[in-house]
Amino acid sequence: MSEKPTAQPEPSTPPGAPPARALARSTAAPADPAHPSRRPGAAPPADPWSALRSRAPRSIGSATLWSVLATGVLSMVLLGDGIGLNLLLVALPASLAAYHAAVGAGRRPRPRTLLWGAGGLVLLAVPALRDASWPSFLAVAAAFWLGALALHGSRTWAGIAFSPFGLIEAVPRGLSWGWRGLRERSKAPSSRVGPVLRALGVTAALLLVFGALFAAADAAFADLLDDLVPEVSGADGPLRLLLLALGLLGALGVAYAAGSPVRWDRVSFAPGRARGRVEWALPLLVLNGLFALFIAVQLTVLFGGYDTVLEKTDLSYAEYARQGFWQLLLATLLVLVVIVAAVRWAPRGGPKDGALVRGVLGTLGVLTLVVVASAVRRMDMYVDAYGWTRLRISVVAVEAWLGLVIVLIMAAGVWGARWLPRAVAASAAAGVLLFGAVSPDALIAERSVQRHEGTGQLDLDYVRALSADAVPALDALPEPLRSCALRSIDEELRRHADEPWYATSLGEARARAILNDRPVRATWTQCQQAGRESGYP
Repeated sequence: MSEKPTAQPEPSTPPGAPPARALARSTAAPADPAHPSRRPGAAPPADPWSALRSRAPRSIGSATLWSVLATGVLSMVLLGDGIGLNLLLVALPASLAAYHAAVGAGRRPRPRTLLWGAGGLVLLAVPALRDASWPSFLAVAAAFWLGALALHGSRTWAGIAFSPFGLIEAVPRGLSWGWRGLRERSKAPSSRVGPVLRALGVTAALLLVFGALFAAADAAFADLLDDLVPEVSGADGPLRLLLLALGLLGALGVAYAAGSPVRWDRVSFAPGRARGRVEWALPLLVLNGLFALFIAVQLTVLFGGYDTVLEKTDLSYAEYARQGFWQLLLATLLVLVVIVAAVRWAPRGGPKDGALVRGVLGTLGVLTLVVVASAVRRMDMYVDAYGWTRLRISVVAVEAWLGLVIVLIMAAGVWGARWLPRAVAASAAAGVLLFGAVSPDALIAERSVQRHEGTGQLDLDYVRALSADAVPALDALPEPLRSCALRSIDEELRRHADEPWYATSLGEARARAILNDRPVRATWTQCQQAGRESGYP
């Protein structure tokens, strides 16, 4: 048995200082398991990220290193000629690097992590399908965002908003981590780094020498190599080295973030001070009344016809539709702000307060959905008059997504809001994927051709500025209008005729096939005449 120690008198302490016994208890408290060096009562860490970042991963594994190297090589070889399937091909080894780093750090991929990652890879297929740059840009940005969510495992609003910043911050850490691991392996007695690098060098030399000989011996084999292997000139050397470095840095950052994610879910915000029922509910009830009055006017217009309203407002049919849409879109955005503020300062006194909050905000959500429908209807009126444009189809898509967000918020009021951040993020990613899959430029061209068939009018200057995705629809126009609409697209495709297969989208391939079967033949003089005859009055 151990002898019980005798009590010792506490030393004197300065006035206002904590007692020595309390100080001893605070310093003897257990450390944070994720950060052993941080103890309660200790000074805040110098590195602000250490409070959020998980424990640093162990030495980088061989599988992770090879995946990082494959990402860098593919970036150097594939990313210098344009955007297409090459983005997806580069992302695959980077994803493997993240997987191996996470497993090496003891992290098990969860189903939602796999779903975020798979969603990001699917989004990277949009540039391989569509020639238009604007849906492809949205898809690439959404893929980066979903990849960050997969790496950090975020579930809260803060995590979903800040995850991309954690991925950017991981790049310099990943470089240091990878360099240390490479040095450790090169110094190990049983290291295979040197032999493997020498084997790769010999393999590349053999392929280069014998590939050049076979290409010179057979023209068919030379054509096959031209299609499969990128053409690299001496002038491209600095660009290729830059792409190699960017690929290595990006893959190392992704791997480090997978092994040591930033726990953004630890970021919390204190709830606002609960307000009284009258103070909280009165403004919202008045706002609900205003929404109900506006909707009543819209129903009157719907059943009474637009002619009476247009006579009173001195607006044309299209002006009435265009003016109303933008105001209603802004109103939908402001409703989301109002709902966030209302939830923050809602009364929280008991079940009655909960029922009041759900009733008032639920009514506001239902009324807002009617406003969303009115905004979409107004844009449909404007499109009937002037057709689709990229701006119009984009804002309609945004308005429809905002309506979906309102529905999700209303569902969260019934079943709880724990899942709401992830649902909103998933709906945004799905919307971007759908936007790219339906090909907006093709929809614009189809609607323009339909309007020309019905009215004989066509905005020739606008449709000739569309991407190659619009060629199948514009091909249905009569000559010489068809050739005039496709002339600029045809010239652009000819300028990029030497693009490799991995930088060519499906939309470009289909457009080239159509234009090869039916070449453009109209002159600029004929196009000017056709534009005057088919233009809007």
